[in-house]
Amino acid sequence: MFKLNEHLPMDHRLSKVYRIGAGLTGLVLVAFGVLGLTDHVGFFSLHGHGVAALNSNGALSVLSIVIGAILFVGMVIGGNFASTLNMVLGVLFVLSGFVNLAIMDTAWNYLAFRMPNVLFSFVVGLMLMTFGMYGRVHSNLPHDNPYWRQRHPEAAEREEEAVAAGASPSGRRRLSPGPASGPRSPHPQL
Repeated sequence: MFKLNEHLPMDHRLSKVYRIGAGLTGLVLVAFGVLGLTDHVGFFSLHGHGVAALNSNGALSVLSIVIGAILFVGMVIGGNFASTLNMVLGVLFVLSGFVNLAIMDTAWNYLAFRMPNVLFSFVVGLMLMTFGMYGRVHSNLPHDNPYWRQRHPEAAEREEEAVAAGASPSGRRRLSPGPASGPRSPHPQL
């Protein structure tokens, strides 16, 4: 079976962040979609109907439910899949905001977008991208982060060898706790 991102490391601590982001966003989208379908607005109505301060029609409601369900699948799978899914859908939401902003007052507005919908697309997109990139994209990742270790395998191997040899990752020899060999001075000698 095809494994998406199988070359990336798995990090179970970060997987919780990816899962929470996908699950919460999916829940909001499914709720919006279900509320939009209950009003029986035309599938491609250009005027739509107000749902939770946003405009919706049948097509946008179904699309919201489908995207919400995909995010739920990402939540269940978790790991790198959820992270990548969050990032990709986040970018698509931002792009959707720009496209729908451009076609808002035209006959091409088949999803009945209005300005609050565009702003919602931007906010959800940025939120999904943040959840997807959390702990994965940063200029100064900690050295125990699996993504840093994947990008710097030689340095990670040197750190592992140093730790195994009894040195700290910075290269200094660790002091092992043991019996004191005499009275200690309150001022260490340098």
